[in-house]
Amino acid sequence: MVNENQHGLASIRSNYGKFSKKEKKIADYILANPQQIIHHTINQVSEDLEIADSTVFRFCQRIGFKGYQAFKIALAAEIVTPMKDIHEKINDGDSVATVSEKVFRSNMKTLEDTLHILDGNALEQAVHAILQAEKVEFYGNGGSALVALDAYHKFIRSGLHVSSNLDSHMQLMSASQLRKKDVAVLISHSGSTKDLLDVLQVLKKNDVQTISISNFAKSPLTKEVDISLYTIAEETDFRSEALSSRIAQLSIVDALYTNVMIAKKEEGKKAISNMRKAISLKRL
Repeated sequence: MVNENQHGLASIRSNYGKFSKKEKKIADYILANPQQIIHHTINQVSEDLEIADSTVFRFCQRIGFKGYQAFKIALAAEIVTPMKDIHEKINDGDSVATVSEKVFRSNMKTLEDTLHILDGNALEQAVHAILQAEKVEFYGNGGSALVALDAYHKFIRSGLHVSSNLDSHMQLMSASQLRKKDVAVLISHSGSTKDLLDVLQVLKKNDVQTISISNFAKSPLTKEVDISLYTIAEETDFRSEALSSRIAQLSIVDALYTNVMIAKKEEGKKAISNMRKAISLKRL
């Protein structure tokens, strides 16, 4: 469950592609009239849209809030202290410097929005699970496979037994060998990649504890894992939502790694020291 300090508009934009026709009608209304919404009752909204109150209420739950009132409170806080819209569209006439600035600002916004929905309790549970695990395996396909590989590259310095495979067949084979005391971290922006869901089913049969890093939306992956960590990203004309979210996925991996290393204290420092000594052999 995400916290109630999240950004309401960011949650709507992130989930928009997965909304039903009726949900998109509500989303369009809110995005077009955010100032009005904070003064409207749920009845006023439902009357304007000619839908049932319960439909509006369920929509608010769909994007991670307890109900309409909780959504209004978050929205009011967001509008009272508005942020500059740094997620500007890239235009054909933009200079190289302008395009670069917009890319950087887009990444900054992705990180800010992800930070707002990051559930501290879920993050703490994930850190604890990794620390207690006999083995930790990182899974991902496509672009998310690179994030999984980055996670392996980081956590191999921790002294923990970690691994990662890029090949989908090898992933299934590896998953079949994990057991109850192990942990699997599954990384997927959409949360609906078939290869990863196949791995998840193998893990569940073996009672392996699972952690997901995915986009802030209900998906087959987040419905099935034990601990869910979310990212939020917006799509632009030149960059897909999945590409924008990668920097947020990498940041969540960084947060997990740093917290694990702090918890391991001297043991963690020793593991890093051993790694540095080994790598020094590669330097002249």
